[in-house]
Amino acid sequence: MNLIKYIGMDVHKAMTVIAVLDSAGKVLAEAIIETKGSTIVDFFKSQRGTLHVALEEGTQAAWLYDLIQPHVASVIVCDPRRIVRQGNKADRVDARLLAESLRTGGLKPIYHGEKSTRAVKELALSYISVVADGTRLKNRLKALFRGRGIACSGTAVYSPDKRTDWVAKLDSPAVRARADRQWQELDLVARLSEEAANDLVAESRKHAATRILRTVPGIGPIRAAVILGVAATPHRFRTKKQF
Repeated sequence: MNLIKYIGMDVHKAMTVIAVLDSAGKVLAEAIIETKGSTIVDFFKSQRGTLHVALEEGTQAAWLYDLIQPHVASVIVCDPRRIVRQGNKADRVDARLLAESLRTGGLKPIYHGEKSTRAVKELALSYISVVADGTRLKNRLKALFRGRGIACSGTAVYSPDKRTDWVAKLDSPAVRARADRQWQELDLVARLSEEAANDLVAESRKHAATRILRTVPGIGPIRAAVILGVAATPHRFRTKKQF
């Protein structure tokens, strides 16, 4: 007879509290283990039967989702704000509550995507953050000139070829040194942005979805890769409007 088990995991930075229930709600086991990949995998390998797992959304949820999924029948990552708790919060109580809510169908999962697009997601987030850093640097550089009554509309102030002219407009060595460092930062971020874009596009080409996205007018290789990394799949959205 195949035993069905419902497992709740209360995850913390160093330790994870686990509660295991059977289909009748009886506690079969409780454990406190290290929040470490090999330790967690060993725990699930030691369990027999059909395993269903629940854990709360958090910093380590995506990593745990991918880590646990190959060893169990299902994994649900849920929103902790939607769990009705009674009394004070306690790790063992939380683990049991997760397992019991999973057993009774009381958890609403948060979409965590397919593992196949995980690399695209990481590279998309890297690209987005580097581009945002570049935008902040450009705004800071223009603010330096505008704060001294020097007009700097357009993009000429960012150009390496015209920096000597822009430096000459500044009235003190200290301000010139500040501007020079900001230009150096901008050059570094520009190089990192190009590297991030190349890595992102190369990874996204492994997925047929990017070719479909690129048939949409106005969507190029980078934008298609970012959409794939952020959205992962249209099936996570209930309607086309939400997508």
